[in-house]
Formats: sequence, structure tokens, C-alpha cells
Amino acid sequence: MSHIGAALARREDIRLAQWAPPGDMDPRVQYAATPNEAEWLAMLMRRGGISHWLRSRPASGAMAAWKLTRMLRSAYRRLDDNIDLYHVNWLQCALPLPANGKPALITVLGNDMRLLRLPGMRAALRRTMRGRNVAICPNASWMETPLREAFGDRAAIAPVPFGIDPRWYAIPRSAEALRRPLRWLAVTRLTANKLGSLFEWSEPLFRDGRRELHLFGPMQEQLDIPSWVHYHGSATPEQLANEWFPGAQGLITLSRHAEGRPQVMLEAMASALPIVASRMPAHADIVANGVTGSLCDTPQDYADALVSLEDPATHLRMGMAARAWAAREIGTWDDCAARYVCVYRQLLEQPVHG
Repeated sequence: MSHIGAALARREDIRLAQWAPPGDMDPRVQYAATPNEAEWLAMLMRRGGISHWLRSRPASGAMAAWKLTRMLRSAYRRLDDNIDLYHVNWLQCALPLPANGKPALITVLGNDMRLLRLPGMRAALRRTMRGRNVAICPNASWMETPLREAFGDRAAIAPVPFGIDPRWYAIPRSAEALRRPLRWLAVTRLTANKLGSLFEWSEPLFRDGRRELHLFGPMQEQLDIPSWVHYHGSATPEQLANEWFPGAQGLITLSRHAEGRPQVMLEAMASALPIVASRMPAHADIVANGVTGSLCDTPQDYADALVSLEDPATHLRMGMAARAWAAREIGTWDDCAARYVCVYRQLLEQPVHG
């Protein structure tokens, strides 16, 4: 979200007020949280965010979600006189929008799709959309159909992919840079669903040391990590870009989680890293099987994908195809901001949709 805020702030036609956890922020952005709100939001981030809190401690997480909703309602009302349009990240954050008729762009991730299964949630969101122009902007096209079925009579459904920082496109890629033993990377939050079959399918392929599996990400569930896995904990984007991506063989994700369009996969593709991924809609939306990486249904698919991508010519061909796709279809955060601004203008110019 900081990337989106910074990209919007760089535009001359936007004056941005941002309600978010405290952190580095472009000086052109008006920080909209009060000191008390900022302190609470910082605590929320230290706990892994509201979704993680709800999963790990449902009772206290529900209370936190209620408090977050009340804070948002207060912030929306406090800023009401000074804004023309709301840019709301995630469906649940649209619930407390005031009934003032001002247009709203609402972004959607994969997690939001699970929210729609909760009793009464669709009806509550539809009430929020009444009397204003709304664009619902998932960050991946596979979400377009279910969102259209739920809200197409009240809102425009307009997929808008997030951008990619230019530094990922600048990472050099050559066969000579590949390390021995071959390094494969997995970058993910550590939960059972996010890891999927990673340990099970990888063990017979990595135990002998000819390959190395390097795992990065915060431990969000208590999981046993096999001794043959090189677990590094969380890594900064700078560490991944400077130390790990340049010499890696590829990025692996065997997630079973409700993904939207995983940002780390986009960054890997911009870095000309091929992807080996479980076959699911979010991954198939990004990875062209046999062109920019491999989609796997079985342990044998997975083993074949690793062997194929360990051929230097195949690695470079698929990696450069992945980079070309990312540049063409995703671009940078400035490209993402431009896509959002086009939607803003449409919302502001068209008659109010009842």
C-alpha cells in the first residue's frame, strides 16, 4: 500500500490523504490518522495484520476488527469535507463508509473473497454501495466473475493489477550467475495453507544436497521445518533483490491459500526468475505453463519442473519471458497509479448509479 500511496502522490493531479499504519511516507501525502489511531495501527501490524489476528485468535480478533471498523468510520467522517473520492483497500474497509454519495474505488485481494461467504456480508456491502458510484477493482482477473455476480448491478467491476518496483526489472540474469548447489527460493508467510505440499514434495528432491531450498517469511503458525530446509526468517525486499534473486534457479510456491495475485511472484517474474507453482486460479492467472514457468498438480509434475528449469537455456528462456510478461501486463507502480486515476475520473464524471 505504501507503493500505491507514493505513486499516487507523485502525480500532479492528485491530492492524497492516507489513513494507514505509520511508516515512511511521501512528504506530499497528508497523514490522516490521529496519534492514537496510528499507535493502534502500528500494534496491529506488529501482530501480523487483522486477518492473521482473526485466524490465530478469533475472539480477540473479532473485537479488533470491530475497533478497526469504528476507527475507519471516524476517519471517513473526519475527512468528509475535504475529499472528492474514497480509495478503499479491501472490501471490509468499505463497510463503514458514510452515506454521503461520494464515489468509491474498492480494491480486492484473494482474502476478500472468503469474506463474501460470511452471512449478511454481501447485503451489508451492497447497502454501503447504495447511492454512490462504485468501482470494485480486484488485483487479478480471476476474481472478476464472482464479484460481478455479487455486485455487478451496483458497481463497475474493473480489475487493476498492482505494479512492480523498477529495481526488480533491473536485476541481471545470466547462466553464469547461477549457484552450485542449485538454489531454489520460497518466499511466503509460514502457514500450513501457504506452504501447501512444499516440504512433502521437495524432500526426495532436496535431501541429498544437490539442490538447496531457501525459505523466507514470518512464522505465523507453529510449524516444524525439516532440517534440510534453509529457513532464514523474514527478509527485506533489499535482501531478496541484492543477495538472493540474482543467483537463484527459480521461485517455488505450492500454496493452497486463497491468493489474489501474489506480489512476490510478480517481483520474481520481473527479476526474470521462472516460477514453479501449484495449479490454482491465482497462479494460472500469472504463470503461462511451459512459457514463464510451470504449474504442478502432482509430485511428478513438480520434479519434472525443477529438472527442466535447471537447464541453463530453459531457465533463461522462461525467465526472460516472465520478465517480458511482467513489463507488458503489470508495469510499475506509476503504471498502477495511472490505471487507478482512469477509474477515478470515470467515477467522478458519470451520473450517480443508484
